Amino acid sequence: MPLLDQDLPARAQQGDENALAALIARMMPAIRKGAAECTAPGLDFDDAVQEGLIGLFHAVRRFDPAAGQTFTAYAAACIRHAQQDARRAALRKKHAPLNYSVPLPAAEESTDTRPGPEELAIFGEQYADTLRRMQTELSALERTVLMAGLEGRTPAQTARELGLPAKNVANALARARRKLRGAPTT
Repeated sequence: MPLLDQDLPARAQQGDENALAALIARMMPAIRKGAAECTAPGLDFDDAVQEGLIGLFHAVRRFDPAAGQTFTAYAAACIRHAQQDARRAALRKKHAPLNYSVPLPAAEESTDTRPGPEELAIFGEQYADTLRRMQTELSALERTVLMAGLEGRTPAQTARELGLPAKNVANALARARRKLRGAPTT
């Protein structure tokens, strides 16, 4: 274990991403434990975990093995201090109005479900693109079968009207759907 304490931090300081990932994995239980203890109004668990990771990054950058301390102890202290600093900052009185306020309803929760002008423009462009794709990518049979389906006719009804086997109509409809589901060709 002492070799690991000396080897990983040194490699992480030199930019070895695998060493850094190993340090994060090794220290994550301590980070999560500290985050659970530091949650407060304005500092949720995930934010406290992020603060702990920032503390770990500072520990990696500033660790000096010549100081006579193990990396694990140094990193644990840096993590704890970063999380405690974040908790103190979240609990400051200047943040109280935000921490204890009631959130406004999101736009999705609004009772007005009509699309706005931007959405109407986007829908119009999508509609025009779909019509263009129908003309360029679908065969005449595929277009006819698709339009009959959009008008509410079943493949069997369409087959009778066109004088084709029902299987041909069903296959043409499946091909049309598959082509239109694909990415736009613009």
